[in-house]
Amino acid sequence: MTDTQTLQVQTHAHGAVPEDAMDLAVLRVRAVLRLAAEPVLFARIKLTMAADPAVERPAIAQANVDMNGRPLRAQAAAETMRDAIEMLSDKLRIQLERAARNWAKLRGSQPVSEPGEWRHDSVPARRLPYFPRPIDERGVVRHKSYGLARMTPDEAAADMELLDYDFHLFTELSTSQDSVVYRADDRYRMAQIHPKADRLGLMDSDFTVSDVPAPKLDVAEAETRLEAFGQPFLFFVNAQTGRGNLIYHRYDGDYGLITPADG
Repeated sequence: MTDTQTLQVQTHAHGAVPEDAMDLAVLRVRAVLRLAAEPVLFARIKLTMAADPAVERPAIAQANVDMNGRPLRAQAAAETMRDAIEMLSDKLRIQLERAARNWAKLRGSQPVSEPGEWRHDSVPARRLPYFPRPIDERGVVRHKSYGLARMTPDEAAADMELLDYDFHLFTELSTSQDSVVYRADDRYRMAQIHPKADRLGLMDSDFTVSDVPAPKLDVAEAETRLEAFGQPFLFFVNAQTGRGNLIYHRYDGDYGLITPADG
């Protein structure tokens, strides 16, 4: 059990967030964090109310947690902020339980031994809504860059689940290829710069691998293709760096870009 009484929780609110919502969010998150199997070093809560009344689920609640060096993330969207906070606390609880079961294996270099174990009891994921901003007004407003971890597809999927992402950019261990793992219906799918499925070895039966190479584009071309395909994200080879990049729709209607730190 973690002592959360002295834990400083950072809070951020955007839009017309109800006055008592943040207090409720902090209360719920603190209660859940008491279940953490490792010391919680940091927690941040972000509550956002979409400005457009036409958005189906305008209330978005997000939590980021550092559990003894292991980042965890949960997010939820709902019609009301109270519902979003309750859903967030449920998802964060599952993230903590999942991390506790797999802590030793995930912290090291060994893959999870039970295929699909981290997916048990998960809350069904619903893609966060994004503001229907006119295409000619959209642009990349957030550029996130980090060193890509070298890991197996199963490990990448486990990290994706712990971080509550819909996709995760990484370097696949056996092929040294920049790759992305993402959810496809009730399975996981992986795409690579140059697909080499024959070198991946034994994989979880829930995994499929795309045999289509990633397109080589500049960022402007990637934006155009993202809109043309109507998908939530696009994995591509940056024409300037030669590295795998991800461009995706943000909830505010603009784009986010993820790139390797050394690319």
